[in-house]
Amino acid sequence: MKNWVKVLLFCFAAVVFIGCDRITKNLAKEHLMYHEPISYFHNTVRLEYVENTGAALSLGDQLSKPVSFWLLSIVPLTFLMILFAYTIKNSKIFSPLRMLALSLIIAGGLGNIIDRLLYDRHVTDFMNVGISNLRTGIFNVADMCVTAGVIAFLISYKEKKDDDLKAEQVD
Repeated sequence: MKNWVKVLLFCFAAVVFIGCDRITKNLAKEHLMYHEPISYFHNTVRLEYVENTGAALSLGDQLSKPVSFWLLSIVPLTFLMILFAYTIKNSKIFSPLRMLALSLIIAGGLGNIIDRLLYDRHVTDFMNVGISNLRTGIFNVADMCVTAGVIAFLISYKEKKDDDLKAEQVD
């Protein structure tokens, strides 16, 4: 695949993932805020509106506004900008799967940072899955993007390692 195509798809995918996150958060605000949770599949999937001022599982929600702004917005934004530059710089050697993985991670991170910056540290979460009392924390599409991106990145790393081993065996 040509490098410019990989970069274009990487950027396009990130914009689409951020768009999906924004749309679902707006739908959650419109349909779930001030309403009782909605349950599907015998309460396996639950939709309920929550605003989170912390990181995953509300970690750090007791931080002061200035500390929260720097630790949960500026530091991650700086990291994501560096990751974006690193990805573009190395796109020639990255597989399409690795490019997709990094696009998911960057888009998911930006999706939540956008909420933090626009809504005074409040990130909209609205999905919860589980069986009985064994449940996930409440999350959103941006969180799903980061998780899927990390899994895809690990798979791409394993594929690269397997390819390197095969190349060594041929030599």
